[in-house]
Amino acid sequence: MAGPDVVTGPRPGIEEITIRGIGVIEDAVLPLGPGFTALTGETGAGKTMVVTALGLLLGGRADSGVLRAGADRAVAEARWVVPDHGAVAERVEETGGELEPVGEGTAELLVTRTVSAEGRSRVAVAGRSVPVGVLQELGEALVAVHGQSEQLRLKSPVAQRELLDRFAGTGLTAVLDEYAGVHRRFLGGRAELERLTAEQDARTAEAAELRSALAEIEGVAPQPGEDAELAALAERLGAQDELRIAAATAHEALSSEDVGALDALSLLVEARRALERAAPLDPELASLAETVASLASLAADASGDLASYLAALDPDAPGRLEVTQQRINELGVLMRRYGPTLDDVLAFAETGGRRLLELDADPDRIESLAAQVALDERLAGELADRLSALRRDAALRLGAEVTAELGDLAMGSAAVLVEVTSRDELAASGRDVVQLLLQAYPGAEPRPIARGASGGELSRVMLALEVVLAGTDPVPTFVFDEVDAGIGGGAAIEVGKRLARLAATSQVIAVTHLAQVAAFANNHLKVLKGSDGGVTTSTVQRLAGDDRVAEMARLLSGLTTSESALAHAQELLDLAGTA
Repeated sequence: MAGPDVVTGPRPGIEEITIRGIGVIEDAVLPLGPGFTALTGETGAGKTMVVTALGLLLGGRADSGVLRAGADRAVAEARWVVPDHGAVAERVEETGGELEPVGEGTAELLVTRTVSAEGRSRVAVAGRSVPVGVLQELGEALVAVHGQSEQLRLKSPVAQRELLDRFAGTGLTAVLDEYAGVHRRFLGGRAELERLTAEQDARTAEAAELRSALAEIEGVAPQPGEDAELAALAERLGAQDELRIAAATAHEALSSEDVGALDALSLLVEARRALERAAPLDPELASLAETVASLASLAADASGDLASYLAALDPDAPGRLEVTQQRINELGVLMRRYGPTLDDVLAFAETGGRRLLELDADPDRIESLAAQVALDERLAGELADRLSALRRDAALRLGAEVTAELGDLAMGSAAVLVEVTSRDELAASGRDVVQLLLQAYPGAEPRPIARGASGGELSRVMLALEVVLAGTDPVPTFVFDEVDAGIGGGAAIEVGKRLARLAATSQVIAVTHLAQVAAFANNHLKVLKGSDGGVTTSTVQRLAGDDRVAEMARLLSGLTTSESALAHAQELLDLAGTA
């Protein structure tokens, strides 16, 4: 993860968290701000509810189990100071939200998560409703949470490799990004090559079938709409006798070739002559004579057209019909095999031609793809070797720096070794397996921290790692949930010092039960537990002056009024320089 953007305004971090209806907390406001905030309180007061609320704000799983008894909803809300440019600002802008400027280079981001009694969750970022996944994306850039679950995660080889990569910095990140792209291309190409090779026989058979089918279609050479045209022609050729008789009968009725026959044309000519002879006696008959003359002319034209039609009738209709039927049958065979319609046959020929070109190119494609896969495999191997070299170099430095930190955390005899083992197989992150080993004392056999570290030791290793990583890969906010578990005395003081040192560059929020840790905080919050006799209710109070001294005394001895306890508490605060 890249470091935060450089700003000149208020330091990035969480300014305030508001909690309503979560666990034992009815309504509480946590004023945070820059530096180191220690969160203390009696057992059962609800300190972990603060971590729960923060988990909701970072996109964690939500269900109705987080609700306070009797509450209809749980609400977690946070005001963040973030850089006004960079990844976070861009993601907020993509959701349609707007940041509020609070200084040069910084802006305020308001995030709200609501969980109903039915378990439904609603998320708002900068005033816009968004999917919960947006919180997870923002959380990765804003906060690193360390608790028991993170300690368990640290035991996994993947988490240990990611931690080493963070420490190695941008030089390794650039090589890893390049490797990841080449590796994805290699895997995709290899899968495609394996598929083509495995399917080669089937694809060869498919090509042969396609070639035969296309040759058959090409041999018949069907044309669009040809089947309909042939059907109409066949119907006409099959009815030649009926057509000839109909045309001849009509021609004979209009204009008979028999002498003395009474055909329509002769009768019309006779009618016209009769009207023309009488027309001088009555002008109206002259008009009727012209009408009859027009009818005679039309009859003569129709008679001529019928004569032409009869002359044009194919004397070899039976032969042409046979040829047409044969063509129809050829098209029918194609339509039964590749249809059901002639348009389907033509479409099959078009798509089949393209598919055949693809299949015929298989040998060249396989050869080219095999060469590309071999090239990518070689390039991925070279990049993996570079990653391994960078990781081994970073592993030596990381182990040495963490070991130095452990010397001040009451683990002076212990050493952390970062082992990088390379395999032949190329994985998504290279060929390396990274393992953190803890050597309890000089000469002891280094053991994986998953088996060789107690809970308290693992907490201190995690803290040492974060202190070291803060120099190369800082995170705006760190949250430690009882990082001091299993330790006390001088080791606890050193934990407090390390948290304060980490707070010089990042915001640190620590849930603790040790005064030695809380003493180094510049902001001390206490979760106060109260009860109305039936339901426990917790609130949050910022401590200062005598109130803080009293709380420190309680953490040290369980006593808040004992003069010796108060004096010890004040001494501890003076030592830490945060009184």
